[in-house]
Amino acid sequence: MSLFGKLFGSGGKGGKSPTPQEAIQRLRETEEMLAKKQDFLEKKIDHELMTAKKNGTKNKRAALQALKRKKRYEQQLSQIDGTLSTIEFQREALENANTNTEVLKNMGMAAKAMKAAHENMDIDKVDDLMAEINEQQEVAQEISDVISRPIGFGQDYDEDELMAELEELEQEELDKNLLGIEGTEDVPLPSVPSTSLPARPDNKKKAEEDEDDMAELEAWAAQ
Repeated sequence: MSLFGKLFGSGGKGGKSPTPQEAIQRLRETEEMLAKKQDFLEKKIDHELMTAKKNGTKNKRAALQALKRKKRYEQQLSQIDGTLSTIEFQREALENANTNTEVLKNMGMAAKAMKAAHENMDIDKVDDLMAEINEQQEVAQEISDVISRPIGFGQDYDEDELMAELEELEQEELDKNLLGIEGTEDVPLPSVPSTSLPARPDNKKKAEEDEDDMAELEAWAAQ
């Protein structure tokens, strides 16, 4: 059985394919296992390197054997690095595929829900309903206009007629005033008194009388 067959199980007859979540989880577990293997090999490489240095001058055979083991460990470490890169790429691709699957699934559910919501809707019925709503709004507006219109004992007066009547009344009043001024010319004046007034005293005659009095006074004084 192949490595992927061991990881993900058999996909033959009667076998059940793992879900994307299960496959992702197993890939992560494999990454953790290989990471631990990397740590182990790195420690082995350091140990063999120290052994080779230690026996370099004393025991060349032991030093060469240590370097050979170091090379094998390094080769295994390189293979694990490549395997980890492949597994990481596969896991990311599987995660993206799983995300896309969930997105498409949710979009499909939303499309079905929208279809179910519109199942009992007819575009002609919707147009009729909107037309009826607009008509009722117009009726409501007309009712509001009628209710808010001022009412005076159930009668509706024409403002233009009222203004014309007011102007006629003002003109009549003005005409009366003018006739009253013109009528003063025919008013009878007071009658002239029939008796004569007392005559004013004659100044000339009075002066002559005064002169006579003065002459008599002078003659008396001369005696």
